[in-house]
Amino acid sequence: MLAEKKNIGLVLLMTFILSSCSLQQTATINITDIKTAAGIDEKLMPLDVTGAFPDGTQRVFCWFQWKDTKVNTIVTARWYFLTDNIHILDYNFTIPRKEGSGSVSLTMPEGKKLPVGQYRIDLNFGKQTLKSTIFKVQ
Repeated sequence: MLAEKKNIGLVLLMTFILSSCSLQQTATINITDIKTAAGIDEKLMPLDVTGAFPDGTQRVFCWFQWKDTKVNTIVTARWYFLTDNIHILDYNFTIPRKEGSGSVSLTMPEGKKLPVGQYRIDLNFGKQTLKSTIFKVQ
């Protein structure tokens, strides 16, 4: 009887440990909208919203809105050049309010331009992709 109780206790402990390992970090942010634009105004709203930028473009903005968010949630903007299957960069930023809007941008150094081709930006919380958008430079 004592051996059975020990075995049951061990099984319960193993079940708890295994289920704890499978828990995933859940998002504490809800991205409600995402757009690419040529600029951002003083109210943090997108200017010249487009998914197609002309050859010679030096900077692309990714504008987004969020709600129901835990303040100080860290989000990663992950930029890709899809044409050559290249991960360009990751940029981590902190969400300052429960709801609002903001932007991040991909900017080339002075005198350089974004290569012609297709791009994607993912907004991630940990390993979870919250929203993505695709744009091109043509």
